[in-house]
Amino acid sequence: MHYLQAGEYTHLAGEINSLYHEAAVKMGISDSVMNILYVICEKGDRCLQSEISRLTGISRQTINSAIRKLEKDGIVYLKQGQGRNTIVCLTETGKQFSAEKIIPILEMENKIWNEWTAEEQKQYLELTQKYRDALKKYVKMIFQ
Repeated sequence: MHYLQAGEYTHLAGEINSLYHEAAVKMGISDSVMNILYVICEKGDRCLQSEISRLTGISRQTINSAIRKLEKDGIVYLKQGQGRNTIVCLTETGKQFSAEKIIPILEMENKIWNEWTAEEQKQYLELTQKYRDALKKYVKMIFQ
């Protein structure tokens, strides 16, 4: 069996994750905090805590711990949503921090994305979704 192509994908994904980790280290925050703030910024300064978990793949326990730290640092506050939903909102300090640290990442990604043709963007999304769907299927099959 030949594993080279799958290994190349894994290495590229690892290198990309490493670059995001490097950015978080330079900001003085953990990867999970960066991912949480990223999602909140992407959603417009507030987001359901359950949505953060779904969009980042970070465990609820890690998200809870990171949000407690962010809350203690005055970056976010929690607001009760409908039912058991909790809304995580940026404070003014959080908005300022995000404008300096997180928004530049979103802008950098948009710049990269906009350097691609519409066809490249479409192809990337289609192939990534296809990979994700196959991975989900095989993980369920193998690890029932």
